[in-house]
Amino acid sequence: MQATVTDEGQVTVPKEIRDKIGLVPGSRLDFTLNEDGSLKVRLLSRGAGGLFGLLNRPGQPALEIEQMEEGIAGAGNSGNRRA
Repeated sequence: MQATVTDEGQVTVPKEIRDKIGLVPGSRLDFTLNEDGSLKVRLLSRGAGGLFGLLNRPGQPALEIEQMEEGIAGAGNSGNRRA
């Protein structure tokens, strides 16, 4: 498959490839230039949309932002800090 580089240095990844590897807006890519002049592109992470539901705990209600802030502050005050 081929793509064209724009004046701004941007390249559109073909849809077939985006779909196959799950590339979404916000995905991070790593580019490596090989000694032979070829280019390796590696998917580091998918966009933030892939995080949806990551912390879901079935049967437990979602916390309000104030409750989260209280928990964070409490953890910081309890001496549970990493060195």
